[in-house]
Amino acid sequence: MKFVFDPRFLLLAVLVICPRVVQSADAPKRPVNLLFLITDQQRWDALGCAGNKVLKTPNLDRLARDGARFASFYSSCPVCSPARTTILTGRSVGTHKVADNRDITRDDLPELVTFDQVLLRNGYHGEYHGKYHSPYKMALDYNQPVRWVNGKRPAGSKADMAEGLAFKAYIEAHVPERPLKPGELLANLYGRPYTPDPIDGAYGMTQEQVEKLGRGKQVKRDLEIGQGTTYGCLDVPAEHTLTAWTAKEGIEGLERLHKTGGPFTLTISISPPHPPMAVAKPYYGMYPADTIPVPVSLNDRGENSPYWRQQNRDTGPYRDPQKVRQMISDYYGLVTEVDDWIGKILNRLSELGLADNTLVIFTSDHGEMLGDHGVHSKMKFFEGAAHIPLLMRLPGVIPAGKVVQAPAAQIDLFATILDYLGMSGHESEGRSLRPLIEGKDDSADRVAVSEWHATHLPGFMVFDGRWKFMFGQTADAPSLDALYDLQNDPNEVTNLIGCNPDREKYKAEAERMKNLLVAWLVRVKSPYLESVKARPVIGAGETPRTQRR
Repeated sequence: MKFVFDPRFLLLAVLVICPRVVQSADAPKRPVNLLFLITDQQRWDALGCAGNKVLKTPNLDRLARDGARFASFYSSCPVCSPARTTILTGRSVGTHKVADNRDITRDDLPELVTFDQVLLRNGYHGEYHGKYHSPYKMALDYNQPVRWVNGKRPAGSKADMAEGLAFKAYIEAHVPERPLKPGELLANLYGRPYTPDPIDGAYGMTQEQVEKLGRGKQVKRDLEIGQGTTYGCLDVPAEHTLTAWTAKEGIEGLERLHKTGGPFTLTISISPPHPPMAVAKPYYGMYPADTIPVPVSLNDRGENSPYWRQQNRDTGPYRDPQKVRQMISDYYGLVTEVDDWIGKILNRLSELGLADNTLVIFTSDHGEMLGDHGVHSKMKFFEGAAHIPLLMRLPGVIPAGKVVQAPAAQIDLFATILDYLGMSGHESEGRSLRPLIEGKDDSADRVAVSEWHATHLPGFMVFDGRWKFMFGQTADAPSLDALYDLQNDPNEVTNLIGCNPDREKYKAEAERMKNLLVAWLVRVKSPYLESVKARPVIGAGETPRTQRR
């Protein structure tokens, strides 16, 4: 038999040996991966690209330059577990029933599917590293076990899966113990020395005194020795902090997922800048406290604020300008540490050749008051606690340098992620943000809604891009309602309704905002719909100043 050379065989050989050399113009594109980066308790303005003139976040700024930044993105609930569960499921708090952090261990929660479960059940590989802090039954589909964090371990988790235990074992192996020096205490979580700042609740105490009083317990009025009041210089090498450990675990997960050869979803959930704010060098002192301006609203007494109980105090560390400056310094140090590690994660993504077909999302679960209105922590609808960052990058799909001004919230992420990854159509109470990025939505009916089910405080917040409305969750809730004009009052010091003697002038605006809230409650089938409809916008739940004693 005579062999006749056919040039098609040469082309076939080239394609087999070098599959990227020749590619048809209409060849299918590679599936889109997801890299979801989330911090805990990071404010919207804790970014250089958001206009912060002190804080340096070059890697997150680069992510914003290469993609889209949402300037008016809000937590759907300014508390960890409710917010994270809303992100995962695209459902409101009233639907998923995780109303506070303790609810994640409940046995009667509804069966809901997360965006990761959709992906994992449709051919994706996936891992989740760091703080989960949502119902554990939602974490059972990942290719690697997800470590349990916080409190009672639910069925299906194991003792060695606890983040605290795993990180403790890591510290034991990498950071030798040493005796405390005068002025030092043992840092929460680390069990290693730190030098407390004056704002620290245990400043001036010995370790023996702290242990005798009971760190984490209310030892007397206005003094808590606990996680929320730990500030200072941590004597742990920067490469062994909680941020570094979580990021390194995430990078290892990225490398494993790359080896599968298929599409993947990877979440890296970094706990800082959430307290304890024990900061390792070189990040401690990176932003000298004396150079940091104090919040404009530091001395706001909140006489007509929904949070007047917390604000109307004469004493406390969060009224002290120098102590607040130190807190901000520590917080900024933690944010820059996070930024450095996010840079390493993004660099590794590029080195593996994955950057061009990976949707990268960066956000946080809620913010931190950081001395605004003389308070700290979260659980408020003020900007510091509820307004958070959102950055998104997908080269060739999301335009570089895009800034979206339209209001949006965490409930929209589920639909957005599945839209970009080609799996839209799954039930959600949110709306994809893709039309806003692509200029196909004029945002006229877009609002951001946040909820927090506490009867003595507003249960709902709605923001339309200018006006912020805080409203009680029932007709007779004792909470004080509020309306703020963020265009003219960005620091939220003038509540235009509530006990304002001129409140009738703003009744029509308050009614309009209530109608926007009601429309949202209808859409999500909220159990509070009828009670909110029955609550008047003027006069409900108000307590005269003379009785606030």
